[in-house]
Amino acid sequence: MSKLTGWWKNRSSAGKLEIYTRWSFHLFVLLEIVSFGLVPVAAAAGTSSALVPGTLFVVLCAHAVLCGVLNSRALDWVVGRRERPVRLAVFMAAATGAATLAVLALQAAGRLGDPSTAPALVLGLTCFGSGSLVMCLRSVRRMRYVPPAAAAGTSLAALALGLPAGEAVGYLVGILLGSLFFSFTSGFSAWLLNTVYELDRSREVQARLAVAEERLRFGRDLHDVMGRNLAVIALKSELAVQLARRERPEAVEQMIEVQRIAQESQREVRDVVRGYREADLAVELEGARGVLSAAGMDCRVDFRPGRELPSEVQSALGWVVREATTNVLRHGDAHRCLIRLTAPETGSVTLVVENDGAPDAPAGPPGSGLAGLRERLAALDGTLQAGLVGDGRFRLLAEIPDRESQRLEVRA
Repeated sequence: MSKLTGWWKNRSSAGKLEIYTRWSFHLFVLLEIVSFGLVPVAAAAGTSSALVPGTLFVVLCAHAVLCGVLNSRALDWVVGRRERPVRLAVFMAAATGAATLAVLALQAAGRLGDPSTAPALVLGLTCFGSGSLVMCLRSVRRMRYVPPAAAAGTSLAALALGLPAGEAVGYLVGILLGSLFFSFTSGFSAWLLNTVYELDRSREVQARLAVAEERLRFGRDLHDVMGRNLAVIALKSELAVQLARRERPEAVEQMIEVQRIAQESQREVRDVVRGYREADLAVELEGARGVLSAAGMDCRVDFRPGRELPSEVQSALGWVVREATTNVLRHGDAHRCLIRLTAPETGSVTLVVENDGAPDAPAGPPGSGLAGLRERLAALDGTLQAGLVGDGRFRLLAEIPDRESQRLEVRA
């Protein structure tokens, strides 16, 4: 059962909305055929000739399919998968106009029999055609011209073919109202889908910026640590070479100094990599809340410090918060996130990061982020557990034991 529903659960909100929108417009094809295409068939039930009604039914079915294809191509353009279907839109508009003129001409010649047949067919052709044309327009300023143009063009064509002025006015009002409804529905659907995809892309960019910001921080710290030390090492090494060429005993002292600086640089690089230079856990928690809230999530941070945490514990948990925040932004479709840190006066320190909207299966190959966190926590005898806990919720649990309490228990 999970495989049958996985194709839906594992999609993002934008993907789900796109599927819903596409199928809605696919149903428009059936709606046009059932609502308006059967009108000439029903009108011809009591007549001897079925040529004209059958032809009109085929024409309207072809028009409905053409509108469906245009809607599908327009949705691809809205989400950025293909170019705007300009030629198809022009062809559909021309086909709609030609079919409408044909129906009005048959009505003026008295070939339709039932007087309600022509208004129904014209209304269906123009309304669904207007909605499909609006899908191919980006600006609302241009969209608003489609319904009045369809209504005015149809009413003028009716007058030109000799139909009464009352019927022309009826076409004007009916088509204007119907086209306004379909144009608004189609335009709003395209706008909503485009907006959701823009938000989804913005969220992905935000996650990449968070990663890039962390890389810049790391590069800046590494430059601050290594830049000066490497310059000193280069100068002292050059000085040692000059002294050695002169057989001066001070060359040995210079090389000893180079060795000391190199060892100090190695220790400082380890500190940068492990994040010891930024050990303020409260800042990391507040930063995670700000980033997730800016991404549109309901993020709640529950921080209950019962004691002052050592710098190495704060550093390790700060890295857990960073990695968990990045994973929430990049994976799944979270709407709510809870970050709870519990640090009692005695006992283990626990950090829980839980979010909803997690996919049933990972979208790509597993990364090295969680493995790196486990290594950091293992240095403090800590553990890390991560996985699904049901109802699309993903939980990351980090626990670091209290070493001081452990020492007291061992002594006791």
